[in-house]
Amino acid sequence: MRGVKTAILIMAGVALAVGGYWYGTQRPPAAGSAVAGAAPGGAQKGQGGAAGKAPAGLVPVETAAVATAEMPQIVSTVGSLRSDESVTLRPEVAGRIVAIKFEEGQRVTKGATLIQLDAAVNAAELQQARTNLSLAKSKYDRAIDLSNRNFISGQARDESKSAYELADAAVALVEARLAKTEIKAPFSGIIGLRVVSIGDYVKEGADLVNLETIEPIKVDFRIPETLLRDVQAGQAIQVTLDALPGKKYDGKVIALNPLLDAAGRALVVRAQVRNQDALLRPGMFARVTLITKSKREVLVVAEETVVPQGTESFIFRIVEGKAVRTKVETGMRRDGRVEIVTGLNKGDVVVTAGQARLRDGIAVKVAGAAARKNAGKSADKGEAAAQNAPAGTAGKTVPEAVKQATPPS
Repeated sequence: MRGVKTAILIMAGVALAVGGYWYGTQRPPAAGSAVAGAAPGGAQKGQGGAAGKAPAGLVPVETAAVATAEMPQIVSTVGSLRSDESVTLRPEVAGRIVAIKFEEGQRVTKGATLIQLDAAVNAAELQQARTNLSLAKSKYDRAIDLSNRNFISGQARDESKSAYELADAAVALVEARLAKTEIKAPFSGIIGLRVVSIGDYVKEGADLVNLETIEPIKVDFRIPETLLRDVQAGQAIQVTLDALPGKKYDGKVIALNPLLDAAGRALVVRAQVRNQDALLRPGMFARVTLITKSKREVLVVAEETVVPQGTESFIFRIVEGKAVRTKVETGMRRDGRVEIVTGLNKGDVVVTAGQARLRDGIAVKVAGAAARKNAGKSADKGEAAAQNAPAGTAGKTVPEAVKQATPPS
């Protein structure tokens, strides 16, 4: 009987031990207590362990250091394309159009006759003038011969000479009028769309057709007067157009207007761009990038670092664990980076994400890459602690561990 009672007591003790062990592992640990199974002191070292949770009152943010990079100094603006040479052909004399000697939109060469006016009257006047000139010359030659033989006075000879010169001038005048009935190309280019037809009677100065030279082509754009000292002839530009996405055209500045626009305080700059494919046309809207300096060392940050507010820009710096709101002046933007002209120094730690919850002077905790790095270190320490656990207990279940710890009866 005594042996049975002893066995019952031993079984009750084992049951109590197993139940106590299970209860201790399943209930949540008390605040500030170490995580079960961690190495001694491992949970207290990181204030919250490898979970990486920020203490109460700290705002998690992501940060990066201010760096330097080589970037060209550029000015971005908009402009309009213009023909290298452009003219609207107009007649200098009135007349009826009898011939149109070009095809609209085609290339023409300098000196080619484009439009012919009726020249019948001018041709008759020219013939009459030449006849008068011939008669005047004969009289002048006879007067010279008679004067040499003293048959006429010197005054008669001079009058004959004057009549000859007047006849010669009359021929030149009629020839000039006749030439104006032919409208010729003043330079080589592409002819536009005519607004007249054969048989139309046109007056002096009436519009007939436009002629354009578009290779090369010009682009006019404006820059603020504050950049006047940074722009000069010969600087490179790059032109892109909304009408031709994906294409870029290189050119250079050829002239600056000496007169500034008083209304906008802007300087008009003219550049020249090659147009070998003839896709650029006068009047197109152009986006111009003017390169004023090819290379320079500048401070840069990511675009998401800058917090715009009205016309000003701000960046949150991290100083002794707190966010400091700093006003900055930005420069050019390129490839997701922003130039910082004033407000920051190289090496300053700035907030790149999480600015929406920040205010000046608030305490922060670095999250993102830094937090993941710290979490990785804590995980490595936990793995090392598990490797240093007492031999014979690793990988065993709770009943097996209790069984191993219970002495045989």
